[in-house]
Amino acid sequence: MKILKNYLYNAGYQLLVLLLPLITTPYVSRILGPNGVGDNAYTNSIIQYFVLFANLGISLYGNREIAYVRENSKKLTYTFLEIQIVKILTTVIAYTVFITFICWYTKYKHYLLLQSLNIVAVLFDISWLYMGLEDFKKTVIRNTLIKIISIILIFIFVRSSDDVGIYIFILAISTLLGNLTLWPFLNDILDRNIDIKELHPLRHLKPTITLFIPQIATQVYLVLNKTMLGVIEGTKYSGFYNYSDSLVKMVLALATALGTVMLPHIANAFANKEYDKVNKLLYKSFDYVTAISIPMAFGLAGIAKTLVPVFYGSGYYPVSKAIMIESIVIVLISWSGTVGTQYLLPTNRVKQYTTSIILGAMVNIILNFPLITKWGLYGAMMSTVFSELIVTLYQLLCIKNIVKLNILFTHSTKYIMSGIIMFIPVYIISLSMNNSIKAIILELVVGVVVYSTLIIMLRKELINEVTKKLKNKRG
Repeated sequence: MKILKNYLYNAGYQLLVLLLPLITTPYVSRILGPNGVGDNAYTNSIIQYFVLFANLGISLYGNREIAYVRENSKKLTYTFLEIQIVKILTTVIAYTVFITFICWYTKYKHYLLLQSLNIVAVLFDISWLYMGLEDFKKTVIRNTLIKIISIILIFIFVRSSDDVGIYIFILAISTLLGNLTLWPFLNDILDRNIDIKELHPLRHLKPTITLFIPQIATQVYLVLNKTMLGVIEGTKYSGFYNYSDSLVKMVLALATALGTVMLPHIANAFANKEYDKVNKLLYKSFDYVTAISIPMAFGLAGIAKTLVPVFYGSGYYPVSKAIMIESIVIVLISWSGTVGTQYLLPTNRVKQYTTSIILGAMVNIILNFPLITKWGLYGAMMSTVFSELIVTLYQLLCIKNIVKLNILFTHSTKYIMSGIIMFIPVYIISLSMNNSIKAIILELVVGVVVYSTLIIMLRKELINEVTKKLKNKRG
């Protein structure tokens, strides 16, 4: 039940990070307009390169390392302090490089300076510590208040298309303050009796750089698309891409949250040489993730035509088709997240994980220019899908001799068939009804009923297992 609780907490945390812009999006998209939204998306895509360097792979590495030593208070303290020292150094370097950059690139300078608060926020992000300890409750609860306050501030202060800078500032400062709220709990976690001379932060540099490489590659096809669209098509299309990607990633967060929860759990089992347990956990989580991600992907694609004009307002029609193209990555990233984050990383197969991400990035870079040049926004979405497909296929090839792929995909056909059958009536409703909240509600209800009915018929053992766990929790 601890895994289920942590999954729910982490799903909440991931959604919280994404919900701030999405809760306010119907309002902001109308107030700032496509150009204002695009300016924010484009400048944020630039700042993310510096945020990436400041992080230097520490989020994944720190999570894993804390999981290895969490049962020893002194080792945990030294590990945390050493990793945090590395993060301080990388953040200072990243911000210095950023200042040099804006002296040369003066366009959107004001917006970029406001966005740079996101670099500072990296310095205070210690969520990896709590994830390694499998303590997700504190992260969610402490950040919730900050997020709610920032939402209120957006509705109060963002009043016209000239308030793009205010909007950027509120988003960035909320991230910084949210990270700061995690620090007061350190007194109850860390051992105060330490010898500074015994700290060896540089020993973490090489492994963090090893994990930094796949994160660079990941960032390429997460951010480069927005940057290239801004350069080739105009910042407005960066905004369209961002809005499509934000909705897809919000839905995806529910599925991939399990990966962050399982990483420390599997890493701890691997450290204790419980190899059979590691494989069993992988099989089970892969099945759950598939059961969740497939209806999410088909469901989002089915309601996209109705959702976009209702949610974003007029002028955002291209986002509907973009979502339909991109929605398949919900399944692909869920699978690669399970194999990569829940198996390759905790079992120290970092090289294979890194290679998969680099291959995906290379495909993205190769396809981006021709596809964006020919099809613009939709070309960028196609490039993203192909990239994620390569990552997933390579990771599956890496584990085919270690785990049994037929067990991983035992029930996948049932989920896919159920998802396709669910999509048909949902999409028909979206074509036949006027765009409205009532239509969206009807589409969601039909989708849930159809998929749930099919799963109850086809996967009774999964339903029985979930029901049993819920009963045990009440008991």
